[in-house]
Amino acid sequence: MDVSNAFLHGDMDEEVYLEIPPGVDVPKDSCLVFNLKKSLYGLKQASRQWFAKLTNRLLKNGLSQTPPDYSVFVSWIQGRVVVVLVYVDDILITTFT
Repeated sequence: MDVSNAFLHGDMDEEVYLEIPPGVDVPKDSCLVFNLKKSLYGLKQASRQWFAKLTNRLLKNGLSQTPPDYSVFVSWIQGRVVVVLVYVDDILITTFT
């Protein structure tokens, strides 16, 4: 499964400010520097923030991270092992029958 716009879902855990580029119309009495509230593509923190949010959600839903590879999550559901593999913004969910 490919997560669309994955890096846009991350939450900012530090302050990042943006300077409005020349040519963008802004009211004369407004500030030309803005505090970024959500992650954007191109930020060096974007992939880390996305993975942290996804990890938090998977752990809250009962999956466990494997120590050898933190991008692999496992859980037992209805007597079967479920394995979730994460690579950047791609997720593979598998189980054995």
